[in-house]
Amino acid sequence: MHINKGCYRGQETVARVHNLGRPPRRLVMLHLDGSQHLLPEAGAEVRLPGADGAPGKVVGTLTSMARHHELGPIGLAVLKRNVPEDAELLVSGDVSGQAIEVSAAQEIVVPGDGMSVDRPESHGPLTPGLRGPASLI
Repeated sequence: MHINKGCYRGQETVARVHNLGRPPRRLVMLHLDGSQHLLPEAGAEVRLPGADGAPGKVVGTLTSMARHHELGPIGLAVLKRNVPEDAELLVSGDVSGQAIEVSAAQEIVVPGDGMSVDRPESHGPLTPGLRGPASLI
């Protein structure tokens, strides 16, 4: 896909992320507490723990969950970019009509700055990260 040529579905979103350089969310792997026999399903809310046992602020969503043979229960989650990378999280959801809450530690998959390793260098103040018209040749 060439960002300077043609139109495609989602072009504005891709261009915005490419030019700003930071997506609003980031991907993390969660190491879930496996001491309970029930685990949350995809779509469960990911929260920061609240003070004094109060429900915390929702900061993301669990996108998938699996049981790894060595790591135990793990999941992928999409979190807001401003969530601290060392924060302990709570994943809460309903399983068979029963509300559960599981603690989770995060492992970064996409860094908080959201910068891709293959992002081109800036070539000027008006076109950050993009090449000029000469690249259309």
